[in-house]
Amino acid sequence: MDNIIEGIIKGDHRYLAKAISLVENNDPQAEEILSKLSQYNRSNSKSVVIGITGPPGTGKSTLVDQIIKSFRTSQKSIGVIAIDPTSPFSGGAILGDRIRMKKHSLDEKVFIRSMAIRGGSGGISSSTSKVISLLQLSGKDIIIVETVGAGQSDTEIIKISDVVIVVLIPELGDEVQIMKAGLLEIADIYVVNKSDLDGSDQLASELELGISTNLSSRSHPSVVKTSSKNNEGLDSLMEILNSKIKNLKF
Repeated sequence: MDNIIEGIIKGDHRYLAKAISLVENNDPQAEEILSKLSQYNRSNSKSVVIGITGPPGTGKSTLVDQIIKSFRTSQKSIGVIAIDPTSPFSGGAILGDRIRMKKHSLDEKVFIRSMAIRGGSGGISSSTSKVISLLQLSGKDIIIVETVGAGQSDTEIIKISDVVIVVLIPELGDEVQIMKAGLLEIADIYVVNKSDLDGSDQLASELELGISTNLSSRSHPSVVKTSSKNNEGLDSLMEILNSKIKNLKF
């Protein structure tokens, strides 16, 4: 066990992966590892946790990939927890590590882990908070949690995140009108993704209207349009995101 703890402190991804597996499997050693690690005073233990959520098919994984790339240009170390559906056969994550993020797998400053939701609620696994702690104690500057495709009531991500991004697409259309609670109340940033599609301007306007009429309970939420297809909007998103991070109070 001591070698796992030492490895995590050094930022060794092999030992970090082992510890996460122990957490996911509810192994008694996991609690002991977390307890011993908490005794170390890490100067960057206040990692910024970014939650990314939204309905299925909105392009969350592609967006995460782009956010990782942007943070790495400023030399930030990144940990990603990608929550996936649970395989009915193995009990593990049905999709495995996200294919769109594979390009970062050889980067020693980026750690990506897919986790099965395993009966968790609100779009996240019940083990998510403990895995976030492990990533913090391993020295990650930025921790990104991507939920499994979430619906209106899947709002648990707000409890574990410093900044919440809700990703929507134009096809949702009239659903925005009836979503008076849930996902549309938790965002710090609303991303209208796939903005090259018809209806993106209307959706952005509906979100702005919702914000102005207190649809969101968050403080000063922002709306930004992005299109990975046309490589548009990421700079604006990162400018807003970095501003939100700068204003955080730990």
